[in-house]
Amino acid sequence: MPARVLALSRKPLGERPLHAWLAELAGGLVLITTPRAIEGVGPDVLGRYLDVRTVADYRSWGAEYAAAAAARQHGVDLIISSSEDDVLRCARLRERLGLPGQDLRSALAYRDKLVMVTAAAAAGLAVPRSLPLGRPGDLLDFAADVGLPIVVKPRREAASIGVAILRSREDLTAFLAGGAMPAVGGRADWWLAQEFIDAPLCHVDGIVAGGAVLHCWPSRYSGGSAETVASASVLSSTLLAADDPAAKVLSDFAAAVHRALPGCVFPMSFHLEAWLHAERGPILCEVASRTGGIRIADTYQRAFGPQLSRQNLRGQAGLPIGPGPAPGGPDRPRGWIMFPRGRGRFGPPGPCPVPGVRVDLDLAPGALSDGMAELGDSAATALAEADTGRELADRIAQAASWWNRECRWT
Repeated sequence: MPARVLALSRKPLGERPLHAWLAELAGGLVLITTPRAIEGVGPDVLGRYLDVRTVADYRSWGAEYAAAAAARQHGVDLIISSSEDDVLRCARLRERLGLPGQDLRSALAYRDKLVMVTAAAAAGLAVPRSLPLGRPGDLLDFAADVGLPIVVKPRREAASIGVAILRSREDLTAFLAGGAMPAVGGRADWWLAQEFIDAPLCHVDGIVAGGAVLHCWPSRYSGGSAETVASASVLSSTLLAADDPAAKVLSDFAAAVHRALPGCVFPMSFHLEAWLHAERGPILCEVASRTGGIRIADTYQRAFGPQLSRQNLRGQAGLPIGPGPAPGGPDRPRGWIMFPRGRGRFGPPGPCPVPGVRVDLDLAPGALSDGMAELGDSAATALAEADTGRELADRIAQAASWWNRECRWT
């Protein structure tokens, strides 16, 4: 067991209690986090860490600089990541300090969408036609070759940040004029164009180690992530039933994707998104070596038992992760709902009247909001369950209708 472990995590300790999840480290845990994540946390909890350092801007280079300084000072044995922001920076730190774990080659494959789809395509898996964009002419040529609509996205972002669906020549012109793409020579490795896939979007979540999936289960979104952000609409997801043929198809596809990408011997959680096309089968959207967002981990835990974020951190720390789910599908039909932020002052509805739907507010009543910039910009989320799949779908639809009818933005 490692003596000292450096963890990077921006989640509140009440939501992601590393000191409890990694209790065996007993004072050997060094944490890089944000001031907000430790608000209200007393010395009885902070005293269980060897060191806690905060950075005001977690996505800045300052976070990696602080992590490197702490790692050297305390002579850590391992560095563990907990979110998309941390995957590449932790891999860089491991490489610089000669520490084991997910290396830079693996981290790039799970973060850079061009590297990702290139590796998957080389293994014979279906991916969207793609082109890296270095100049405006690349985008124009791709649109002419593939035909509209097309998708433009940052290669290394998450939560649909910066993703644009260009459906018309007017959209294409507006995107080029909008300043998102820098002048020639600036950030030439940042943008990627892909063909638009018109098919249901699904996700597969679980644990992978050494390129082999230890356990996972697929779910189906109610819509596309980028479309949800653009329209600020309600998004939901439901676990597939055990007898749904798509469950095996998507699980097998996830296993094949992980075999195609350079892996890590330590267990890590993963979140894979794929379109389920009627003729082409599963088509890779993206895969990440971290736990899925919104209420994915909560839904998975209630259906199967394992807490994916806990297993992810324990696996990277070289600790036993515990058993996977029992064979078979979810214990009952389950899913989650994301209610988007609007513009104005938040006036939440009263208690949700739909049985089997538990709503949790992410914004305080009366808070001001500028709307959605990314998929994580929720006003509230909910966990949903029912006795049958049809009943679950009805309850999610009723909850969405209730929210849209009763929520106020003034």
